[in-house]
Amino acid sequence: MLRNSRQTYGQVAIVLHWGMAVAIFAMFALGLWMVDLSYYDAWYHRAPALHKAIGILLLITLLFRLIWRLTNPVPHIMGPDWERCAALAVHRMHYVLLFALMLSGYLIPTAKGAGIDVFGWFTVPATLTFDRQAADMIGDLHRWLAWSAIGLAAMHTLAALKHHFIDRDATLTRMLGMQHTRRIT
Repeated sequence: MLRNSRQTYGQVAIVLHWGMAVAIFAMFALGLWMVDLSYYDAWYHRAPALHKAIGILLLITLLFRLIWRLTNPVPHIMGPDWERCAALAVHRMHYVLLFALMLSGYLIPTAKGAGIDVFGWFTVPATLTFDRQAADMIGDLHRWLAWSAIGLAAMHTLAALKHHFIDRDATLTRMLGMQHTRRIT
């Protein structure tokens, strides 16, 4: 099943969820690693180029994911009212944080007016330019947004594990592509 139903997620949503999760955590690790590279390190220029190119692809994927979510039914959120409200807030905050993170990531390297090359396939042009001080502030914002997105993802993971091991419901198994729609015994 490609599309979502009211009971379970479809394969497209599952692949988008897990693919982006892996890529975002990898990008976070790459970002932490590359900021400490010295000028003479072989990856000094390659790591940021890789980070920027993957970031643009993630932005495109995030846009597709949002459109997919808006045009598909969303499976029923399990749990009491306060948990359903919290889950909805977390999902929305994920989108806001990720869009802000990727927008700030775009603005940092384009501050001088240069576009972002995406693996030689295409170049995303710079639209705004900034002085060094503004670019540094955007860089700080990007770092804080990245930490916030990872923190929210960690909370999201803990909530999914709580649903699986404590509540024993199908919240996690639905996103793993398993067809359990009733309470796990």
